[in-house]
Amino acid sequence: MTGLYLIAAVAIIAIVIIVLFNQLIAKRQMVNNGWADIDVQLKRRADLIPQLVTTVQGYAAHERQLFEEVAERRNAALAAGDNAAARGEAESALSKPVGRLIALGEAYPELKANQNFLELQKELSDTENKIEMARRFYNGAVRELNTAVESFPSNIVASTFGVAKRAFFEITNASDRAVPNVSTAP
Repeated sequence: MTGLYLIAAVAIIAIVIIVLFNQLIAKRQMVNNGWADIDVQLKRRADLIPQLVTTVQGYAAHERQLFEEVAERRNAALAAGDNAAARGEAESALSKPVGRLIALGEAYPELKANQNFLELQKELSDTENKIEMARRFYNGAVRELNTAVESFPSNIVASTFGVAKRAFFEITNASDRAVPNVSTAP
């Protein structure tokens, strides 16, 4: 009879481990999915920026330093890869010069009236909104994973099977938290 209880206890423990492991893997996949969504939107923004620079250059050729800064920060953001902390910092650094680039439309009325510029502003604004939504989804998934990785008894399963916490996608500089001011009104 004792052997039967022992077998039942081992079976219950095995089932609990399997369930916890599967929950951890599902949470990790949600984090991966969230990161992929952020990555897609950041790449979309990175693809829009050269088009915007090209459009603005025709009207404000003397803003060379700004164009170089945008290109440099864009390349740094792309080079940051899948490290959420490094990517968040690089994307924050990119937001500032892009915002200044958009603001040039105010200084050049003929640029502000340019249909291509207006369309790029609209697309960039839409992309910024999508990045924010993807960031919220990702950070929510990270919160769920990190809570499970730190909570008992799933923390035992997580450490045994190498399921680790993930970093949040955060903007480190408080002044960069605002979405660049993108106006679509002519």
